Amino acid sequence: MKIAIVGSGLSGLACADHLVAAGHQACLFDKARGPGGRMSTRRADTAVGQVSLDHGAQYFTARDPAFQTVVKQWQESGTAALWAAAGPDAWVGVPAMNAPIKALAARHDVAWSMRIDGLVKQGDSWQLASEEHIIEALFDAVILAIPAEQAASLLEPWEHDFQALAEKTVSAPCWTLMLAYANPVNTSRATLRDDIVIGWAARNSDKPGRTGPDSWVIQASPDWSIEHLEDSPQQIVAALSDRFSELLGITLPDPLIASAHRWRYARSGKTDHSALYNGDLKIGVCGDWLIGPRVECAWQSGTALAKMVLA
Repeated sequence: MKIAIVGSGLSGLACADHLVAAGHQACLFDKARGPGGRMSTRRADTAVGQVSLDHGAQYFTARDPAFQTVVKQWQESGTAALWAAAGPDAWVGVPAMNAPIKALAARHDVAWSMRIDGLVKQGDSWQLASEEHIIEALFDAVILAIPAEQAASLLEPWEHDFQALAEKTVSAPCWTLMLAYANPVNTSRATLRDDIVIGWAARNSDKPGRTGPDSWVIQASPDWSIEHLEDSPQQIVAALSDRFSELLGITLPDPLIASAHRWRYARSGKTDHSALYNGDLKIGVCGDWLIGPRVECAWQSGTALAKMVLA
């Protein structure tokens, strides 16, 4: 089959890997400019060198034996390493969090900067709508590997049970602050967590393979992010910087970079399903929101959906 996959984060790429290995053709479409999804990395030039900031997922675990095998391959290829500061089983991409995703995407046909707004049925085939025009290619099946809220919109005309499940499985938002300093922050700590305002803060430059100036990624707690969801980036920078300084008990140096990013769909929900597939319509759904809010869950869901399609 020729299969369209909307979304090229880990779940979509894991699904594509298994489908292509079984002899099918997978064509992926993603609204982003490049690979990463919620394992994204932002790079910026500063007066003291380039800095990379993992502003999405901070680390991941590998508890499923099949995923452990995949992560071992990433480690052997140099795209992942253990990071002791986050825990004995915490892994990160090297030299940036998106490194494994970049490696996976490189072996597939991915159309970047392509926002899919709708699905069109042409007999037994599917077409994709993007920015009010129909992409000419015909597909035998379509897979949605995107957050629940976005999947619900595309599912609405076609699969009401899947749509209803997606609509009620909401994600928690997260405001993320990215900081870089010419002079290192005066603390020996590499991480902070579980504050009522700051759910997680990490010295990004402490992770394996990182170079450049002292850098930090600070993620607000879900409740605080909801309360301040419509605040301006400038307000978020000020509020989270002040709280970070308070928690460390020090005055922060002037930053080279201070930037805030709002993730509307950061921490996924969960359902009783690993993936969803309607074999009559040939439409499927995968993503971490079906299993739980962990990177590993995205891989498990994409793999589960591929097995459903192959069955």
